[in-house]
Amino acid sequence: MKLAAVFAGIATLLPLSLFAAQDPLAPQVAEYHVQYGSIGLGDARFVLDKPIDNHYHYALQSKLSLLIVSDQREISSDFIRKGEQLLPEKFEHQRTGTGSDFSEQVRFAKDLGKVFSVYKAENKTLDYTGPLYDAMMVQLQFRLDLSLGKQELAYNMVKDNKINDYTFTNLGPETIIVNGHKYQTIKLEVKRNTDKRRTVAWMAPDLGYLPIKFEHQKKGDSALQLTLTRAEFGTTTFSDDLAKTE
Repeated sequence: MKLAAVFAGIATLLPLSLFAAQDPLAPQVAEYHVQYGSIGLGDARFVLDKPIDNHYHYALQSKLSLLIVSDQREISSDFIRKGEQLLPEKFEHQRTGTGSDFSEQVRFAKDLGKVFSVYKAENKTLDYTGPLYDAMMVQLQFRLDLSLGKQELAYNMVKDNKINDYTFTNLGPETIIVNGHKYQTIKLEVKRNTDKRRTVAWMAPDLGYLPIKFEHQKKGDSALQLTLTRAEFGTTTFSDDLAKTE
């Protein structure tokens, strides 16, 4: 198992409370435990800061390891909000650990109709057409759209010097238990043209559509799984009260 490859599933969909009135874009901290099958790899922490003049900053820090293999990431996104639409401005990704280190920087120049991307020291200029997202703030647009009751969940995301499209299928409500807490969730799956990979997320409507659990699996391999361990919105911290009973 290559730890860097395992982590790729996290960064694209993860990826981050309280009662039904909670805004998906409220300042927040969410922490997840990462496992590969039954093996614990480490933790990931997401922080969405309070906006300043409508400018938002969303960041991820993670440290994963397995025996002598390690993977550390720092990812950040800067964006603005225009009504129900989030507009990306800047994205940065720094990876260190076992194997080759790399970085990625993306600048979104909507006024010029261009996206300037640098991935693994390779420069690429892409056309900015239609709504675009980076690999971090797309998570928040996804949550915002769910809270607004939107049925079409399709997103064009800039990643690895390319524009990738992601579409989600709503599999309906499901009650799950994570770390002894029971949650009423909406189960969603990434649409794919192959059955070799499967990505599923469980989002809690009562918690601002916070992802409670996320699984990514390649055919024949163990599943990569992230589960919520702690969340904080404002001064309220994750507790037993956040888990809804039937």
